[in-house]
Amino acid sequence: MTIPVTQSEAEATAQGRSTREDWLNLALRSLIKDGIDRVKIQIMSKRLNVSRSSFYWFFKSQQDLYDQMLDHWLAKNTGPIIQRALRPASTISEAILNVFECWVDEALFDPHLDIAVRLWGRRAPTVLKVVAGADQQRLDALTAMFRRYGFAEDDALVRARVLYFTQIGQYTLDIREDMPVRLSRTRAYLRSFSGQEPTEKELLRFEALVQATYPGRSPS
Repeated sequence: MTIPVTQSEAEATAQGRSTREDWLNLALRSLIKDGIDRVKIQIMSKRLNVSRSSFYWFFKSQQDLYDQMLDHWLAKNTGPIIQRALRPASTISEAILNVFECWVDEALFDPHLDIAVRLWGRRAPTVLKVVAGADQQRLDALTAMFRRYGFAEDDALVRARVLYFTQIGQYTLDIREDMPVRLSRTRAYLRSFSGQEPTEKELLRFEALVQATYPGRSPS
């Protein structure tokens, strides 16, 4: 999901004024497209058509901007996974499908931002520590999800890791599949992750959710 240029940001560029959201959104888009080296005050001020000094109305320093970018990433990409892992469900298959919502809706989980932050972390130990912490929070929530449905601790941990690392690995490898292909494999993935057979009702509910998320088109 590409972070869109907001109306506020477009107006700011045209009129030579800006908001905190303009700076933050541009910083995130720059991180995704060009990497952290392009997230610089001078570069962004030119793109926003404002003075460098206006940056300091909203951020204490460049590091403050970096910190707020990471806060945004944590809220955007970690929060929804934890929320869905905690959501009540009748079966483990239904619980896993709740988490799958994050994988099919980029409004819930932005894979491009996730990859960009991970690449940033390879160059910055402090960022890498934040990434590792987020991964652990996600895994803890998924492990607890499996435990709620009677899986032993070691089994729950391994199944959570397989579920999570499979999806993150798919994003990292940039594997792209049409949604009909992905949906056709839902049953097999659920069996693989849980060892149990999902019901037709569970599969149909998930397919309906996907169709509601992407009406009239087949996302990849």
